[in-house]
Amino acid sequence: MESLRTIENWPVPTAAAAVVRADGTVAGTHGPADHRFPLASVTKPLAAYAVLVAVEEGAVELDEPAGPEGSTVRHLLAHTSGLAFDEHRTMAGPGSRRIYSNTGFEVLGDHIAKATDIPFPEYLREAVLTPLGMTATDLPGSPAKDAVSTLADLVRFAAELQAPRLLDPRTVAEATSVAFPGLAGVLPGYGNQKPNDWGLGFEIRGGKSPHWTGASSSPRTFGHFGQSGTFLWVDPDAGAACVALADRAFGPWAVEAWPPFTDAVLAELRGL
Repeated sequence: MESLRTIENWPVPTAAAAVVRADGTVAGTHGPADHRFPLASVTKPLAAYAVLVAVEEGAVELDEPAGPEGSTVRHLLAHTSGLAFDEHRTMAGPGSRRIYSNTGFEVLGDHIAKATDIPFPEYLREAVLTPLGMTATDLPGSPAKDAVSTLADLVRFAAELQAPRLLDPRTVAEATSVAFPGLAGVLPGYGNQKPNDWGLGFEIRGGKSPHWTGASSSPRTFGHFGQSGTFLWVDPDAGAACVALADRAFGPWAVEAWPPFTDAVLAELRGL
């Protein structure tokens, strides 16, 4: 895909990108497939997938208590537990605001570890990474932000999100639909959004503006971006997913580069 070549113009030392169709075939790649990039918050969809495996295995339930009083596993996944961004401080009642929280995902990791008697990084490996063949992916720290992975591995995850093998497709459909609709909140890097739609570990595009996806991205688009210069989106209406990885921290360069890149990818897909 010619649109992927535009990553060569990004002001970053190293970049890699790929597009994966809904049937799992790779429409195109550009850049090093096996270079290991820190994912930052693109870690969260991987962690959420492991939590959902734990739910399907019966180790935990979405609506069991977890986190602050009145909060559940579902609240933590949807950033509605009330926990602050990066500290164990409750800022709102569960389900009342969308407060993006790294702490919430760390609480989730601890919750799964206690329920399964398996450290969360190991559970993630056993539940998601190994079954998908993501052998170059590792979680050396926080389930909110510390995974390291490659383009080749995230292509496998992008295929899984579109045609699930590890989870019931209905579980993935629920995780990628809006949880606790109507809640406002701050989308990091993009300010207040009303509503700030989110699923269970996945951000939902909706009608947010500004946004890191494209102007032509469908409202059903879901995924995540990371402060390390990474993103993964799935656009069900386009029948495709896109992974882009870079080794420069998110900033004005990404705000400027990412939306036209996504629009070019979508335009090329429509023309194929």
